Amino acid sequence: MSDDARRAAEHVARHSYGRLLSYLATRTRDVAAAEDALADALHAALRTWPTRGVPDRPDAWLLTAARHALVSSQRRQRVRDDAVPALTALMDQTSPAGDEAPFPDERLKLLFICAHPAIDRGVRAPLMLQVVLGLDAARLASAFVVSPSAMSQRLVRAKKRIAQAGIPFDVPTGPLLEERLGDVLEAIYAAFGVAWQEVVQGTDGMSDLAEEAIWLCRVVVDLLPDAPEARGLLALMLHSDARRNARRTPQGRFVPLVSQDVSRWDASRMDEADRLLHEASRLAAPGPFQIEAAIQAAHASRRHTGLAPWSAIAQLYEGLVRLAPSLGARVGHAAAVAETEGAEPALRLLDDLSVALVNTYQPYWALRAQVLARLGEASGAREAYARAAGLASDPAVRAFLLEQAAGVPDTPPADEQEGRRNT
Repeated sequence: MSDDARRAAEHVARHSYGRLLSYLATRTRDVAAAEDALADALHAALRTWPTRGVPDRPDAWLLTAARHALVSSQRRQRVRDDAVPALTALMDQTSPAGDEAPFPDERLKLLFICAHPAIDRGVRAPLMLQVVLGLDAARLASAFVVSPSAMSQRLVRAKKRIAQAGIPFDVPTGPLLEERLGDVLEAIYAAFGVAWQEVVQGTDGMSDLAEEAIWLCRVVVDLLPDAPEARGLLALMLHSDARRNARRTPQGRFVPLVSQDVSRWDASRMDEADRLLHEASRLAAPGPFQIEAAIQAAHASRRHTGLAPWSAIAQLYEGLVRLAPSLGARVGHAAAVAETEGAEPALRLLDDLSVALVNTYQPYWALRAQVLARLGEASGAREAYARAAGLASDPAVRAFLLEQAAGVPDTPPADEQEGRRNT
């Protein structure tokens, strides 16, 4: 197989998989069958493109091949006689002219289908990520902390459920749309989170997934202009993505947020995020994504002032903990308290968290190490840093944490000693 043909197939799979699958699934009303047909089409491309050359419009070629595979499969299996006319009609369709949009983009429609109440809540997000963004079961299993076999079984059951429940393949309207919006936003953010972790580790191709998540959220914002949480999520992702280039030195060393060079932040993305957050605030319905975006906006203000507004950040985290007391929110609150009130109040907040809850949560141990180091508890700080390093999947982050552990002083800084005398 020629390298050019393989690269072309991989490019189409990465960039057009979700659009192709959504287009086929919404017309056949069978997600699993659409996946199988698209897989057959990709295999056919790998067999024929090296000898015949890569077509001018590879996604349109794959769509035609997948249509043939769908019709052939249904005719062989003789499943659902009433589906054959629809499939035949699908076969006979011709792709619209134009290289940029050879078929309608139905991804948003499929997102809301996967968020239907008939689908178990725990599998909605991974299902959306697989069928709309093309993530495989192994990567989803890692992201959602389950075994690959368990994830595969859940996804198969969910796809069968879509067919068995007769879920309409349409974007819902009115209250039904609002009800499913939360799950759709969570899935988009999960996709961005998976991509973000791999992008900052230098994994090739994952920046495309981050852009896909941002694009999907833009579509939701356009569809629901009065949904402030959609704007909040888009602002949150843009602020995070704007710092991508600053999280590594040119030599690849990890740089924490508070030490990042603000000149390497993407100012245009941050400005857009600030505009979105302002628009969301005018709708007077604050939610967790808006508060998280506001926290990121506060950090971003350092590019103008030179200082992070820790008091404002701490207040925002207090509101986030009241509204959505997730582990990440509570650890973030403790970090802000460490900057505004000192290490001892922050340690008390960390000690309040369940041991079982924080056992494998790397940010908790990294923050605990910082707090203990400021209090002069060198042995505990080094142990916490080592634990955080062991939980870090990114080699650069692991190296940074081990360096921090090696640099822990045996006595607390003067300001912390003074703070302890005054408590």
